[in-house]
Amino acid sequence: MRGLAAILLVVGSLTLPLPAAGKEAVPTETDRVQQKRAVELSEHLRCLVCQNQTIADSNAELAQDLRRQVREQIAQGRTDPEIIAFMVQRYGDFVLYNPPLKATTLLLWFGPGVLLLAGIVALILNVRARRRRTEPAALTSQEQRRARELLDGGAGKGPA
Repeated sequence: MRGLAAILLVVGSLTLPLPAAGKEAVPTETDRVQQKRAVELSEHLRCLVCQNQTIADSNAELAQDLRRQVREQIAQGRTDPEIIAFMVQRYGDFVLYNPPLKATTLLLWFGPGVLLLAGIVALILNVRARRRRTEPAALTSQEQRRARELLDGGAGKGPA
């Protein structure tokens, strides 16, 4: 009985500091229109540290900060284009999930296609080079004669 009491005392003293380690709860939106706007805007903005995720889909700390910034700007009365312009000014066109086509975003739009084409060209060149290296050389007349002898059953004879 004393052993059980000692274990409960130890476990209780170890779990006592846990409430102090908890984070502050994120307040929920009370205005459904603002909440819907925040979600729609979050679906148009890319998480800058994730692999091809919007800030609405990401759980990264940066995505949470960006969502908070969007909610704050909505609460300040800014329009959607103003909020997007602010994000682009602060983080660049890469923050847009569908960046506009302009000189600074050409790599974002055409980079994957160029890399794919370069890979296909490299593959074709590699295959052609291997074919050239592995083609057998033509037999000399002496080798052809020896092969005929072997095929005709002349294997018992000595070398020609």
